[in-house]
Amino acid sequence: MRILLLGEFSRLHNTLKEGLQALGHEVVLVNNGDGFKNYPADISIRGRFFKSVPGSFIRRIWFRLFKKDLVVYEHGFRFWKHLPQLKDFDVVQFINEKPIQTTPNWEFNLIQTIVAQNANCYLLSCGVDTLNLKHMLAKKERYSIMDPYFENQQTTASEYLFMWEYQTPEHQKIHAFLMEHCKGIIASDLDYVAPLRNHPKFMGLIPNPVNTEKNTFQPNPVHDKVVIFLGINSGNYHTKGIRFFEEALTIVKERWGDRAEIITTTDIPYCEYHTYFEKAHILLDQVFAFDQGYNALEAMAQGKVVFTGAETEFLNQYGLQENEVAINALPDSDYLAQQLGDLIQHPEKIAQISANAQAFIRQHHDYIAVAQQYLQTWNSVN
Repeated sequence: MRILLLGEFSRLHNTLKEGLQALGHEVVLVNNGDGFKNYPADISIRGRFFKSVPGSFIRRIWFRLFKKDLVVYEHGFRFWKHLPQLKDFDVVQFINEKPIQTTPNWEFNLIQTIVAQNANCYLLSCGVDTLNLKHMLAKKERYSIMDPYFENQQTTASEYLFMWEYQTPEHQKIHAFLMEHCKGIIASDLDYVAPLRNHPKFMGLIPNPVNTEKNTFQPNPVHDKVVIFLGINSGNYHTKGIRFFEEALTIVKERWGDRAEIITTTDIPYCEYHTYFEKAHILLDQVFAFDQGYNALEAMAQGKVVFTGAETEFLNQYGLQENEVAINALPDSDYLAQQLGDLIQHPEKIAQISANAQAFIRQHHDYIAVAQQYLQTWNSVN
């Protein structure tokens, strides 16, 4: 099969491509690198001119005058140039409702063209989209990434600005078009299942793929102190619930400071981040989630004990016990500190959870097995 994967979040499509290629399929990946992460693409639509020295100067002036970022126009222009190559694929999959990340009108026109020149298009629910934003705003779950906004809009507003774009009339036009013309919608983890459960085009959950050959188990026994790592991205400080981790670490430092090494970083390059990551026994990932995202899954594959989404729904889905493969991170600083303290005082639990996590990833998230699930799902409609 010839497969076109449009857009990228957290390396999902890159890893899916690796799995599909291992099964003998031809795959073309088009994306803008997912921002500063700069993930690979076969066809890159990443803004280059407006990130160069002369382009950045023009970009700053334009934004100051018109409050418009010229980089999003460049995404659209670069995608438009490649449209003649992006036709007659057996399957097209959009990473979410804004795979190109250009202006709404251009996004609509470009998606329209892709659908017109390819027969079988599918949509992932991955990241914020129209349906899961509506679900979160209705407060239908015990908690969500919207909770910090509900609690303090003034402090958190800037971090949530991009979400409101999904409620604009311009984006609703894109949403309605995709709902009509896509063959089906696939949830990439449990957090996206509930908003889709009764949707007529919902095709079910397919777990995130993890390349288990690249993310191999790294034994890291505790010899002296338990190393706890919190890598902060200031752009999602509130949606990840970082405040609760920071408060919990303050408690840990007071109670078990002589038995734990705490590493906290903010907005550091990936190579530096990875140095701290490799040293850690425990990774603090995110609070407002029911299931794991990519950062957590790759850490689990390498044998880290991860504080992340591991709610009852997740345990039931995979037939697991509480804290068997990951620690469920709740928006409760005292609870988080208690869980960390238990691991510090009983490092043998770290070794057990580490082994369980690695085995879980191999069983449920192996990239080739997950790619096979995608093929079966696409073929069930085609």
